[in-house]
Amino acid sequence: MPAMSQLGSSRAQALAERLKINSATTLDLRGSTIGGSGALVLAKALKTNSTLTTLDLADNKIRDVGALALAEALKTNSTLTNLNLGNNLIEGNGTQALAEALKTNSTLTTLDLADNKIRYVGALALADALKTNSTLTTLSLTDNSIEGNGVLALAEALKTNSTLKTLDLWSNKIRDVGALALAEALKTNSTLTNLNLGNNSIEGNGTQALAEALKTNSTLTTLDLTDNNIRDVGAEALAEALKTNSAVTNLNLGNNSIEGNGTQALAEALKTNSTLTTLDLTDNNIRDVGAMALAEALKSNSTLTTLGLWNNNTGDIGALALAEALKTNSTLTNLNLGNNSIEGNGTQALAEALKTNSTLTNLDMGYSSIEHNGALALAEALKTNSTLTTLALIGSKIRDVEALTLAEALKSNLTLTNLDLRHNSIEGDGALALAEALKANSTLTTLNLGYNSIEGNGALALAEALAEALKTNSTLTTLVLSGNKIGDVGALAMAEALKSNSTLTTLEMFNTSIWYQGLLAFSEAFQTNSTLATLHLRGNPIKDTAAMAFSEARKTNSILTTLDLQRTLFGENEVQALAEAIMTDSTLAALDLGYNSIDDNGALAIAEVLKTNTALANLSLAGNSIRYNGALALAESLKTNSTLTTLDFQNNSIGDNGSQALFEALKTNSTLTTLDLWGNLIGSNGALTLSEALKTNSTLNTLYLQNNSIRANGALAISDGLKTNSALTTLDLWGNSIGDNGALVLSEALKINSTLITLDLPHNRIGDDGALALSEALKTNSTLTVLNLWRNSIGDSGALALSGALRTNSTLTTLDLGYNLIGDIGALRMTEALEMNSSLATLNLAGNSIGYIDTQPLLHVSQDIRVVIG
Repeated sequence: MPAMSQLGSSRAQALAERLKINSATTLDLRGSTIGGSGALVLAKALKTNSTLTTLDLADNKIRDVGALALAEALKTNSTLTNLNLGNNLIEGNGTQALAEALKTNSTLTTLDLADNKIRYVGALALADALKTNSTLTTLSLTDNSIEGNGVLALAEALKTNSTLKTLDLWSNKIRDVGALALAEALKTNSTLTNLNLGNNSIEGNGTQALAEALKTNSTLTTLDLTDNNIRDVGAEALAEALKTNSAVTNLNLGNNSIEGNGTQALAEALKTNSTLTTLDLTDNNIRDVGAMALAEALKSNSTLTTLGLWNNNTGDIGALALAEALKTNSTLTNLNLGNNSIEGNGTQALAEALKTNSTLTNLDMGYSSIEHNGALALAEALKTNSTLTTLALIGSKIRDVEALTLAEALKSNLTLTNLDLRHNSIEGDGALALAEALKANSTLTTLNLGYNSIEGNGALALAEALAEALKTNSTLTTLVLSGNKIGDVGALAMAEALKSNSTLTTLEMFNTSIWYQGLLAFSEAFQTNSTLATLHLRGNPIKDTAAMAFSEARKTNSILTTLDLQRTLFGENEVQALAEAIMTDSTLAALDLGYNSIDDNGALAIAEVLKTNTALANLSLAGNSIRYNGALALAESLKTNSTLTTLDFQNNSIGDNGSQALFEALKTNSTLTTLDLWGNLIGSNGALTLSEALKTNSTLNTLYLQNNSIRANGALAISDGLKTNSALTTLDLWGNSIGDNGALVLSEALKINSTLITLDLPHNRIGDDGALALSEALKTNSTLTVLNLWRNSIGDSGALALSGALRTNSTLTTLDLGYNLIGDIGALRMTEALEMNSSLATLNLAGNSIGYIDTQPLLHVSQDIRVVIG
């Protein structure tokens, strides 16, 4: 069965009935808002269904009640092999039930529980199940707050489990204690092949233990330690293990503060290691000395195929060494050298190597100053190189003269499929040459020329040349021209080409100065073009007759799925014509009409569309001067519409009456998940209606209400709704002047609410009293992970209260206190609290009155926490 969006619990019931007689093998209900009740009916169907093998229920808020029902079904179901329950607010009870089912289930091979809240109790239950389960091969527990103790239990299970091959523990704060336990398990486990320990605050000791285990383990092939803090000592330990290990093929060490010594040790290991194929050292600090060591290793290593060195402060010296290695190395296929300090000499050397190298397929040198000679050398190499398929030169200071040489190379090159030249300084002549090259080139599928300096006659020449090339070119599928002044005449030429071209599927033309004539031409082309599915025209003025023609063409075109018309001067007449065209459209899924002038009448036309259209899922009407009447019409449509999931209505002027109508619609609407009402003059009266809607709505999970003058009374109403609401996960109240009283009532709601994950309260005049109230809530709340209190009036007393909450709170990961009134005393209390807190990953104290001396303990209190002060 195909993927479905915003199914809702009632339609889940109907689908469950169909499953009883249907022979489908795959059902994708990701993000369908079925909730716990929907999971209950699906679970009932699974008990008798004998064909379904894959069920994706990610992002559905089924909670423990849904997990319990599915667990019961797994006890009797004998066909399901893959179950995805990611991001479903499942906690300990639900996980315990699933674990119990795993003890008897003999068919499930893949279980994804990523982004839930299973914590220690859930990990303990799963570990117990793994001791007897003999079918599960893949288990994903990403971001579940398992921590060290939970991993201790899982590690113990791995000592006896003989089927699990993949275990994903990314972002669980297992630290060294967890790594030590897993290392011990790896010494005896003989089945695990993939282990992801990224973003887990693992340091030297944990890495050393893992390395020791790798010396004897003969099955683990992939180890991901990205975003930890292993430093040189950890890299050296892993390097020592690689000298004898004959199983690991993929090692990811990105963002680990590895420098020269650690890299030299890894390079030394590569000289004898004969199994490693991928080594990722992205975002470290290996510099030239590290690159030189790796280059020396590549001369003798015959297995490494992928080497990631993005952002490592490597310069020409390191590039020269790597180039020399590429002349003899015959295995490396992917090399990422982007965002380093490589200039002309280094690029020339690499290009020279490409003339003889016959294995490299992907080279990224983005954001490097390759200079004129470097670009010329690369172009020359492309004429004879027969293996490179992807070349990224983003932001590499390429001008016309360099583009001319690259274009000449493309005429004879027979392998390059993707060329990315974004954010350079290519003008008319260079762009024209590249377009001319497309006439002869028969391999390039993606060309990105976005945000160069193409305009005037150069833009016209480019468009005409591209148009001519597209008439015969049969390989290019994606063309990006955004940020260049193509103009009407250029658009005319492009449109003419689209009439006969049958390969281009994506055309991106943001801010390309297309006006009336250009849009008319595109409209005509759409009537015959049968391949273009995505068209971005944002920032191009589309008015009057052109818009009418464009809309008329849409009636016959059934291919386009994404249409971006933001900032195109669409008015009410234009949108009425478009609305008529898409009234029964069955393919357009995303429409952006933001920042035009459609007013109430245009909103009325769109509202009529929503009553009958069954395809549109994402709609932006931001910044369109829509007032009460327009909001009222849209609200009426939302009562019956069953496909729209995202509505961006920010920066209009619907007022409290308009917002009341929209919120009233939320009481019956069962598909909308994201609503943005930033800057709409909602006020406290609108918030009162919202409160009532929140009590019954079970699908809306993200609500943006920035700058709406909601104040304390409005906050009181919203908090009342939050006490019973079980769907909302993100609430943004930025700039609403709720003050201490507003913070107080919201904190009362947080003591009861168990679903809100992100609460944004910047610019709200919250002082110490408000911070005190929120801190009390944090002592018992177990779901909030992000609290933003930026630019309020919180001082040392408020910081003291919040630090007290941090001592016991185990879920908050991000706390933003930037630009408040916190001084040295408050910073000191935060330091003490962080020593006991086990969950906070980011603390922002920038813009406060903290002295330099007092920042030092704060900065060094833990390697695990990102503290921002200045």
